[in-house]
Amino acid sequence: MAIPSSIFREYDIRGIYEKELNEQSVKLIGYYLGQQIGEGNVVSIGYDARSHSPVLRDYLTSGLNAAGCKVLDMGMVATPVNYYSNYIDFNGLTTDASIMITGSHNPSEYNGFKITVGQSPFFGDDIYALGDEIITNQNRVIPDNTEKTDIDVKTPYIDYMTKQFAPLKGLDKKIVIDCGNGVADTVITDIFDALEFNYIGLYCEPDGTFPNHHPDPSVEKNLADVKVALEKEGDIAFAYDGDADRIAVLTHKHNIKGDQMALLYAMKMENPTVIGEVKCSQVMYDELERRGAKAIMYKTGHSNLKVKMKETNADLACEVSGHIFFKNRYFGYDDAIYATLRMLELIADGIDLDAEIDALPQVFSTEELKVETTEEEKFAIIDKVKKLLKDPPSDFPKIINIIDVDGVRINFEKGWGLVRASNTTPVLVTRFESTDEALAKEYEEKVNALIKTAKGLV
Repeated sequence: MAIPSSIFREYDIRGIYEKELNEQSVKLIGYYLGQQIGEGNVVSIGYDARSHSPVLRDYLTSGLNAAGCKVLDMGMVATPVNYYSNYIDFNGLTTDASIMITGSHNPSEYNGFKITVGQSPFFGDDIYALGDEIITNQNRVIPDNTEKTDIDVKTPYIDYMTKQFAPLKGLDKKIVIDCGNGVADTVITDIFDALEFNYIGLYCEPDGTFPNHHPDPSVEKNLADVKVALEKEGDIAFAYDGDADRIAVLTHKHNIKGDQMALLYAMKMENPTVIGEVKCSQVMYDELERRGAKAIMYKTGHSNLKVKMKETNADLACEVSGHIFFKNRYFGYDDAIYATLRMLELIADGIDLDAEIDALPQVFSTEELKVETTEEEKFAIIDKVKKLLKDPPSDFPKIINIIDVDGVRINFEKGWGLVRASNTTPVLVTRFESTDEALAKEYEEKVNALIKTAKGLV
């Protein structure tokens, strides 16, 4: 069966188990990635709760061994624990790369690989070039060789968090967490127990079939149960995606989005540099600047933001969906468990989360709205939209300027609209915001009409 190029994505490698990620493709991914990492170098592997993740671990290990790498196996872990393996010593061994086997928040038949080499994400052109090499050599046979050394990353990670947040011990708040049957509770309740928190845990047992709800906390319906538990007996609630690198924060009044979280976290940093993605509210950028911070708008995607953080020496980065990256007091990667503890730290310091959110300028924002298309057409449509914006229809709202760092973000007099191609699915992602609800709707209608023209539907 031919290996499809579509599994090699902008931020990671992702596909359907057996159909796309199978013995042939995954052994080759391990082999050719291992060649990139270098013979004799050390690679740590972790995996999520999906039933096929250990199977893919064995295929990957065979490929890495064939390339002459030394494989360390950390077992089932959260993605941030996998990232943490790049910063610690295992009896004299340090890692040159790590690979997290995870389908993240995708349905249970999906899986994938998030790759770190030399403490930096392996993504973009590197992944595409890897894919080309694998497809060119897809008939190469890689022998079985699952030789590996087991390592414990969870214990040092738990110890690190417990020490870093020791002042929170015995925090007088009732906390609700929803792990969504993902891997957050390979460590989180151990940390909470060590810090003597009063908490309720929903769906903590890792189960890759996700029997209770889909593990995507950016979708409102997936938060129904945690909201009920918060209403009944909690002060603050947190929910996690399948691999625990994304967080939702809920109060009795608000579902606090990633860009709003960034404003809260930045309150305790002195003149920070904060990076947001193109989907972030203008309120975040304006408020950060007003408070003396430096705000940078950049591309969506965990890999993009990690690289930009390193380049600009930023303190913090965020995505609306709940990826939060701390360089301030941490390592510069997205970690929903660490973000939980930093949020609890704000509460312990007396910050009223609801009051802070209520004090922000009011805007009307849509959720991410998706327009179905194809993998082949999505980027071409964006190019057509850019051309149409050079001479827009006469009834199109007045354009102040256009930011094209990732798709097109069109700034209007009283708001903005965004159209970008998703790097993970065959859709265009749109979002609209205005200080006036009717205008937000108008922006949405006018930009959607432009997209229809670009698709050739008008």
